[in-house]
Amino acid sequence: MLLSVKNLSTEFPVKKGIVKAVEDVSFDVDAGEILAIVGESGSGKSVTSLSVMGLLAEPGHVAGGSMEFEGKDLVHLSEREYRELRGNDMAMIFQEPMTSLNPVYRVGKQIVEAIRTHENVSKKEARERAIDMLRKVGIPSPEKRIDDYPHQMSGGMRQRVMIAMALSCNPKLLIADEPTTALDVTIQAQILDLLRRLRDDTGMAVLLITHDLGVVSETADRVVVMYCGQVVEEAEVRTLFDHPMHPYTLGLLKSIPRLEDDDSKRLYMIKGMVPNPLEMPPGCHFSDRCDSCMDICREKIPDLVDLNGHKVRCFLYENAEGEAKSVSAIAEAEAEAIADAEAARDVEASEALLAAEELREAEIEDIEEASR
Repeated sequence: MLLSVKNLSTEFPVKKGIVKAVEDVSFDVDAGEILAIVGESGSGKSVTSLSVMGLLAEPGHVAGGSMEFEGKDLVHLSEREYRELRGNDMAMIFQEPMTSLNPVYRVGKQIVEAIRTHENVSKKEARERAIDMLRKVGIPSPEKRIDDYPHQMSGGMRQRVMIAMALSCNPKLLIADEPTTALDVTIQAQILDLLRRLRDDTGMAVLLITHDLGVVSETADRVVVMYCGQVVEEAEVRTLFDHPMHPYTLGLLKSIPRLEDDDSKRLYMIKGMVPNPLEMPPGCHFSDRCDSCMDICREKIPDLVDLNGHKVRCFLYENAEGEAKSVSAIAEAEAEAIADAEAARDVEASEALLAAEELREAEIEDIEEASR
């Protein structure tokens, strides 16, 4: 086991109370594995990764749980010990490379600095390694581009520089936080192919933070779905896409347009908004947006139950005693959840058609009134 996170809780004290950005989150990452963490904005994905890297901004802090990297306790590391670990054994690609790279330094100098911080090598050797890393990540003419400033590069090139910097010391774990955000589709495909190829060549593990399920299906081995700071589902990537269990996961997958969908139906949309972290609903955090909400969902927070390696946090699969339901009860609950989602989409479609008809009639009346 390379990275083991158990019952992690991260909090941000504010004037109106305490924001629980991450609540009782657990997952493991093996060497050579790509684990994806998905969810909407505000689900706690990035805060989880920053907690692992020890880069939480004040007043944020780890309030509970444990994090171990190769058996080393990360929670109680000093800042000096963390600095030795970051960039060397653990590295991170941040969301926006233009703000992560220093605009007044050439990209080569920034990569050289990262190498010399952790390894006792000369400037010449570090520069040669930086050129080699730029070549590995697919930057053409690296001997010339190493002396460019960040603003002289495209978004895809800057992202490749960030990857080269993160991989310059051969880390065992790479955390990629939205590595393809704001990149066009062709560049996204190149970046994802690069991450897979580097994983295969070096054996490093990748913790991929994203909201794009298409990226997950193409890249990841396992998936953790987060909502409001909690893990609501975890499974192998094929299992999750073929057999989603949690209503939130089902909603995310049904929100993706497909060529075989009936054109007469509107695209499914999860109703409502992510709740204010200071005003969470009682019981299940997803209860106010769930098409399959039951009375118990508004009274009690479900546990994360393990169903033969497929973990889910939902009372469709758990009884009041916190135990997994029988196979037949689960099958019945899943059928009801799918039917509820379809019914919700049909209601939304009819409401949208009525609204469009009313708008059209109002426009006709305005035109007739103007012509008089």
